[in-house]
Amino acid sequence: MAKPPLPIPPAKAKPAVDAVMILRAGAQHIEDRAASRDLPEGERSMARTVKAFNAMFGTSLTEVQGWQFMELLKMSRSAAGAHNPDDYEDAAAYAALAGEAAAHGSQT
Repeated sequence: MAKPPLPIPPAKAKPAVDAVMILRAGAQHIEDRAASRDLPEGERSMARTVKAFNAMFGTSLTEVQGWQFMELLKMSRSAAGAHNPDDYEDAAAYAALAGEAAAHGSQT
């Protein structure tokens, strides 16, 4: 005698995500990286990065543009493949870091 089919369990509901959750996760990423880099001002490596890039390639990228480049990288990644929350969390963090650099006059 054949066994009756097993019931199919209901699909697990995805947790509700809102913009504030993404922003908070991005802020947490900044704090986590600051702790792991062990610098008093936190992890702020973009000024050094663009300085080295500019010296190597003869360009004049600013710190703000460096962070904006990283935002575009995350946007590009989010347009390909499956949804990855990290793409949006990091993009939010990079936007905040660009805003911080701009507010501090880091346009050069």
